[in-house]
Amino acid sequence: MNVALQLAPEADPLPDPHDLQSPLRVAEIATAALIAELETWPKPGLVSHIDQGSHFDMTEATFRASATAIEPFFAELVIAGAAGAPMDRLRAIGVAAECAMLAATGGVNTHRGAIFGLGLLCAAAGAAQSEVDSDALGVSPHVLCRTVRTRWGRSITRGPIPLRSHGADALRRYGAGGARAQAAAGFPDAYGIGLPALRLGRAQAPGDPEAARVQAFFALMACTEDTNLLHRGGPEGLNYARKAATSFLRFGGVAQPDWRQAAGTIHRTFVERRLSPGGCADLLAITLFLDALERRS
Repeated sequence: MNVALQLAPEADPLPDPHDLQSPLRVAEIATAALIAELETWPKPGLVSHIDQGSHFDMTEATFRASATAIEPFFAELVIAGAAGAPMDRLRAIGVAAECAMLAATGGVNTHRGAIFGLGLLCAAAGAAQSEVDSDALGVSPHVLCRTVRTRWGRSITRGPIPLRSHGADALRRYGAGGARAQAAAGFPDAYGIGLPALRLGRAQAPGDPEAARVQAFFALMACTEDTNLLHRGGPEGLNYARKAATSFLRFGGVAQPDWRQAAGTIHRTFVERRLSPGGCADLLAITLFLDALERRS
């Protein structure tokens, strides 16, 4: 039996088959956002379709296998959100998704942060669908982010902290809130920084969607307190990354004629320092998911 499609006895019941298209479609959009994030280069220090960045245990193929493995759980989260599930239920689905991810990657953590962030937004899409009694597609980013904040924000803040995660390490050592703080607040960096930068990138480089994604990524890196950067490089590594991103943007971002060369140079310095802004990668995927749903409204 396909474990990814097997619902536990306590799981939310499947909706009417006529309504199943929306959960599956939202899950497809979430997975497409993960693939678009992967196929963005240069993303300093991160795995892409071009190279492995600062990672020796991950490749493009690892990320693609992971994205495929976790897609069914995004649909489950849409269904759970529509049923009014509490955070404990969403967390259980997320844990099952992590198990599927680790099985697909041979134990490598590729998408734990994305499962958390995109999973909450998939649940919010289901909740929004149930509230307006319409298709979950075409929901505004504002509604989705507000739904996460108001429905589950307090539970996110009070929930268990994984003992061995990079975010937990950064919280203990530096007091950084990381992905938990972003989610509890309704993803303010994706909504307030990523989306405007993505739109700016489209205007600056029309016809080049990768350029728009790079613009959004650098804007996020310039401002976000990325706990993965803190884990690998400490405050110095975080400050270095922010300054590099700010410099790239100050000189015009993707409006520069040689922006790929400039971003590629930054990428190589990150690899030399073994820096990896994985939190910003998750926020880019979240930004792309929010944008894709909005564009279908």
